[in-house]
Amino acid sequence: MSTTKDYNFTISVVEDNEWYNKLLVHTLSLNPDFVVKSYFNAADFLKEIDTTVPDMVTLDVRLPDMSGVDLLAKIKEHNPAIQVIIISEQDEIQTAVDLLKSGAYDYIVKQKDIKTSLHHSINKIRDNKHLVEKIAVLEKEVIKKYDLHKTITGNSVALQNVLKLVEKTLENNITVVITGETGTGKEVVAKAIHYNSLRQNKNFIAVNVAAIPSELLESELFGHEKGSFTGANNRRIGKFEEANGGTLFLDEIGELDLSLQAKILRVLQEKEVVRVGSNTPIKFDTRIIVATHRNLKEEVKKGNFREDLFYRLMGFPIELPPLRSRGQDVIVLAKHFIGLFSEENKVPLKVLSEEAKTKLLSYHYPGNIRELKSIIDFAMVIGNGQQIEKEDISFISEDLTPDNIYQELTMRQYELKILTSFLKKYDNDVKTVADKLEIGQATVYRMIKELQGITPDNPA
Repeated sequence: MSTTKDYNFTISVVEDNEWYNKLLVHTLSLNPDFVVKSYFNAADFLKEIDTTVPDMVTLDVRLPDMSGVDLLAKIKEHNPAIQVIIISEQDEIQTAVDLLKSGAYDYIVKQKDIKTSLHHSINKIRDNKHLVEKIAVLEKEVIKKYDLHKTITGNSVALQNVLKLVEKTLENNITVVITGETGTGKEVVAKAIHYNSLRQNKNFIAVNVAAIPSELLESELFGHEKGSFTGANNRRIGKFEEANGGTLFLDEIGELDLSLQAKILRVLQEKEVVRVGSNTPIKFDTRIIVATHRNLKEEVKKGNFREDLFYRLMGFPIELPPLRSRGQDVIVLAKHFIGLFSEENKVPLKVLSEEAKTKLLSYHYPGNIRELKSIIDFAMVIGNGQQIEKEDISFISEDLTPDNIYQELTMRQYELKILTSFLKKYDNDVKTVADKLEIGQATVYRMIKELQGITPDNPA
């Protein structure tokens, strides 16, 4: 029995048999939530369909002025959301199958005691309607969450320049390449573009290509057919198909293997994918946004990235500034993260003391916005009272304090220092380190290889 309360659920009964019409109206009217109206022919129903749009129609297959099949087609053409239950004297399987293929929700054979089967179908329709409405509300909440000027938070000139570039991508489908250091908010910007674009009501699918082993990534992106390889027990659609009509965000595109780069290039050129184990191309209409912390032009020179794919992707580049160049945005973002932590954990808001602000502004943030959020989350937990003090601000590693942060290291060297610190802190647990840093385990292993003499079991 459905638990969905659905007041003013409107039902139109289209039935030419006067006795059966009254039976249906009586049966349905027993539920006080239903508003029922009856018709004895198709013409009278069609006259009112523009002004009185029902949630559901019960429809006789044989009407005096039009077949139920033709009326079903007209209903679906007018409004596909109207659900239709066919009620027929004939128990014909082929007829039922044809009507269901044409868009009918259910096919019920006429009987005196129709109440159980009819209400069973209606309850399913009501539950589905409730689910669709709930999804619509959630979609509106997501779109509201990614309001452009609220998502891209900050007042610095550097960030306002980014905002101006983002606005230029909203009314077109140009491929966007978001570059910037790790933790600068590349996925947040990608979501802001999608949820403020013409595709906002379609899927946003994000894939971190660095987090998926190369041997599994092709299947993840393109899908596979049942039996195409060991473990492929069912057909699976890939991310390009899943994002059809919407946006596919490929994070860390610079980590792609060269062999897969060639396949990605073909997919982007042809706008079609072929699932692993299949020869049938599948067209898609998907906007592509990619991101990387690497300099792709340099990667092309090194032979790590295909030049043709580089030019295919470089539609509209947006470079995100590091947090250290954004001045007072550090405080704006800190207050934003305080609000988020308070809301998510149902705890009182706190304010930053002037000394805490000074300490936050003195730091270099090699981990950028992601690192600042971790610092604020920790301060919200460790601090006492309604104010975050200087002592509550703890930076990620003793190696990365304001006193020695300005030594001349590359960003990659800072990233490796952070990794070393986390490996020590979490007893070489690669999965935990990956989760804490919000990167893929494959990325952690690759970074470990860069550290001479360091393995997951033997950190420096």
